[in-house]
Amino acid sequence: LFLASIYTHVVSSVLIQDEARQGPTCSVSSCGGGVAAATGHTVMLVDQTEDILAKSRKGIEESLRKVAKKKFAENPKAGDEFVEKTLNSISTSTDAASVVHSTDLVVEAIVENLKVKNELFKRLDKFASEHTIFASNTSSLHITDIANATTRQDRFAGLHFFNPVPMMKLVEVIKTPMTSQKTVESLIDFSKALGKHPVSCKDTPGFIVNRLLVPYLMEAIRLHERGSCPNPGWGHLLTGSDASKEDIDTAMKLGAGYPMGPFELLDYVGLDTTKFIIDGWHEMDAKNPLFQPSPSLNKLVAENKLGKKTGEGYYKYK
Repeated sequence: LFLASIYTHVVSSVLIQDEARQGPTCSVSSCGGGVAAATGHTVMLVDQTEDILAKSRKGIEESLRKVAKKKFAENPKAGDEFVEKTLNSISTSTDAASVVHSTDLVVEAIVENLKVKNELFKRLDKFASEHTIFASNTSSLHITDIANATTRQDRFAGLHFFNPVPMMKLVEVIKTPMTSQKTVESLIDFSKALGKHPVSCKDTPGFIVNRLLVPYLMEAIRLHERGSCPNPGWGHLLTGSDASKEDIDTAMKLGAGYPMGPFELLDYVGLDTTKFIIDGWHEMDAKNPLFQPSPSLNKLVAENKLGKKTGEGYYKYK
């Protein structure tokens, strides 16, 4: 069962069936549903309205065509057949309860809000079978805090996919102190069945990738902010930074071999996303120097300059 939506109260689900049983499920995103269908699973995409389902299906088709264009570059006809076969494996429904009760795995990927996630899992917990595993695709919240809303802490874990889901191989499998080894092994097997490369870690802030990546991005911001003197209205930072954004980005690309510099990556990910993560960590551990907020990041987000998606962030985009 794939649960995914940017909307607060929308429940999206995907039912995945294998040869052994008529109802294993898992939830992640509509892109995750496309990946599942492309790897031979039968998928049921569930949401509250037909309009949202149509948009999700269209998004899956667009994602699949991008994959097919690369995978079948020398044989466009085979690419079209791949897309058609995959789409034919995806059905839709607006009845989440009837789907959940026959699923083996539910993977949630809705809005990053603990209250909303808890409400969703508490409701699904009533309909799901006793053996059903619940997983969250959260990138910033504690898995334990989400699992506490259910009666199946031993069958609850994190399953963190990376965007773009069809292209990124990595999946983080996150275990809480209550997660059973059988649950972890089931999620690892499922990830491999999707053609992904799973890694496992404990339920710590940011897990593996974000725990290393976000402090790196924040330190790049601090490097630029240090020595700067903001004007009274935070209108802009005056000269005097330890290093410019451009030089920091160039240094990390040429010196560390990174494909993007930290400020380029911040704008690509979305400044609101980074702020949301660092604010959450700061709330959990305000004394940790790695989790301190940034004046320039806060200012840009307040002005709705969120990066590439809004046309301006740390850089301007045409």
